[in-house]
Amino acid sequence: MLPKPVYRCCRSSRTKPQGILFVLHTGIAWEHLPQELGFGSGMTCWRRLAEWTEAGVWPRLHAVLLAKLRNANALDFSRAAVDGSHIRAFKGGAKTGRSPVDRGRAGSKHHLITDATGIPLAATLTGGNRNGVTQLIPLLQAVPPVRGKHGRPRRRPDVVVRDRGYDHDKYRRLVWDLGVKPVIARRGTEHGSGLGTQRWVVERTFAHLHWFRRLRTRSEIRDDIHEAFLRHACALICWRRLRSLRGQP
Repeated sequence: MLPKPVYRCCRSSRTKPQGILFVLHTGIAWEHLPQELGFGSGMTCWRRLAEWTEAGVWPRLHAVLLAKLRNANALDFSRAAVDGSHIRAFKGGAKTGRSPVDRGRAGSKHHLITDATGIPLAATLTGGNRNGVTQLIPLLQAVPPVRGKHGRPRRRPDVVVRDRGYDHDKYRRLVWDLGVKPVIARRGTEHGSGLGTQRWVVERTFAHLHWFRRLRTRSEIRDDIHEAFLRHACALICWRRLRSLRGQP
């Protein structure tokens, strides 16, 4: 069952969100959505996804769930971890590029920031040729104001942790300008900085994201549709964490 906020945002029956979720989980083509499941046609589900994406449903849903997690004292803003992951883009489209880790094939890149426990705070999509460090500031800025407690919403972590690939003083200064302390390993230093014990949570969250087969590769030409799947998956991870806190299976 999907989180209730998605139904309040989308004036439709529950079958269309379930159809979208089925495609996200299985990775099947829209036209192959089994009619016997009762979700309607695949193209109808696709149109609903496009309409709800244009209406800004998925960022709002994610923000609602983050607020509930914060209210349950399950968000840890003391530290954030950032990472990126390449995926192949079979059909090309906006926000694709020659991937340096896939023999120059067309690809995209997921960029993710999580709290200290691995809860996804924001995600972005770029071409596969983009250096991850260029998304450090956009990711920090993409974290929504998280309510859930009295006082001002929380938006910035205290510290952001990253490996040597992000070792640029320019970006350190930009991170400081946002009121966040950058903890980034220096190039040329010996291994054993200890950052790996703090960064593994974002790698685990990427594993959870790519458990959704539609995110393992990019099948959509439209970048906004693929980003909708990415944000939908982030919201579902938050929803599962919330259910686990309540002792629900």
